[in-house]
Amino acid sequence: TAALGTLLRCFPCQRLCGGGAVTPGALPAAGAPPRRSLPPRTFRSYLPRSHRTYSCVHCRAHLARHEELISKSFQGSHGRAYLFNSVVNVGCGPAEQRLLLTGLHSVADIFCQSCKTTLGWKYEHAFETSQKYKEGKFIIEMSHMVKDNGWD
Repeated sequence: TAALGTLLRCFPCQRLCGGGAVTPGALPAAGAPPRRSLPPRTFRSYLPRSHRTYSCVHCRAHLARHEELISKSFQGSHGRAYLFNSVVNVGCGPAEQRLLLTGLHSVADIFCQSCKTTLGWKYEHAFETSQKYKEGKFIIEMSHMVKDNGWD
């Protein structure tokens, strides 16, 4: 009989009723729209709420702390971009050589781990001595990020 009780699940309220009568108010109102539960948004890293941060404009995954910002004077393929020392919640594609405004570099596209949007790139190798400071650094285009927490 216990097995029978588990089979008689009341689907509208997701409780085990055991086949008994449903109490008034246990079911949603007739005209009420069905409640959709969204999948939880989980990111690999959450940055402290007390710090100014940059997040993905598409899914709000944290990307970088303001303290990791090196320069605001970079140009991405879709407009202005920022250079960061380190970032979180991003994946890296394969490295390839590209001729950028400042010369030949080996770069790998970076994308948001949550929504998979391409955000910018990571400098893997700079071929010119004057550009070596960019190695291991990250470019995120302004059009793909938003400022969060503590900006006035």
